[in-house]
Amino acid sequence: MQIHQIRSATIIVTYNNKRFLIDPWLMPKDYMPGFDVGLNSNVRQPRVELPISIEKIVDVDAVILTHYHPDHWDEFAAKAINKNIPFFVQSDIDKELIENLGFKDVRVINANGTDFEGIKLYKTNCQHGKRETVKPLCLKAGLPYDSMGIVFKSENEKTLYVAGDTIWCEEVKEALDKYNPDVIVTNSCGATVINGERLIMNLDDMKEISSYSKNSTIIASHMDTVSHLTVTRDDIKNLKLNNVLVPDDNEILAF
Repeated sequence: MQIHQIRSATIIVTYNNKRFLIDPWLMPKDYMPGFDVGLNSNVRQPRVELPISIEKIVDVDAVILTHYHPDHWDEFAAKAINKNIPFFVQSDIDKELIENLGFKDVRVINANGTDFEGIKLYKTNCQHGKRETVKPLCLKAGLPYDSMGIVFKSENEKTLYVAGDTIWCEEVKEALDKYNPDVIVTNSCGATVINGERLIMNLDDMKEISSYSKNSTIIASHMDTVSHLTVTRDDIKNLKLNNVLVPDDNEILAF
């Protein structure tokens, strides 16, 4: 297994000799404004350029989109990715959105497991910020609230849990208890909306998951790129959590 940190939440997972591109956000630096509903709305994003070419990034066997948000998917990805590639999404709603862009092989990941090339993919639930306060804000802004995590299982590999856009919550605990992953990828920049609610994990969340999953290796992703971040790579490194890794853009971790 390899985890290639590209930029923000965009990673390439090599698992059972198959390459999965997750949440391809491929636009150039400063291409879009900050989110009106987020902190630092005056800061343009992405804050940094892609570390490698788009052509190299999209040279994969499959794509997974955890949710249809504009910092996880964009027109540059839609244009660059082969329209015949297997493309995995969280719901029939997202399936229709991706098919409307011309993709021919769009599949919904099932909570009971979806098979692909000797790999079992499982959808896990998220809280993309506290549901009772963030969901109404998302809907008001015209953005979907729901996101998913994904568990990868194979006889030949360690179990991987890509938690997705979520805070530390019961849904994450349930996934950890059920699948006991060896490797966990968390989105951890503490992205925060104007009402003060975090949308994804912050420093306190990272302490919680590190303590709860002492025997897992945790990889902090979704760092140093979006306008509404409140946590940096250095902030997480300064926690000195023994089981947490904080890769730089274009760094590859092998397990």
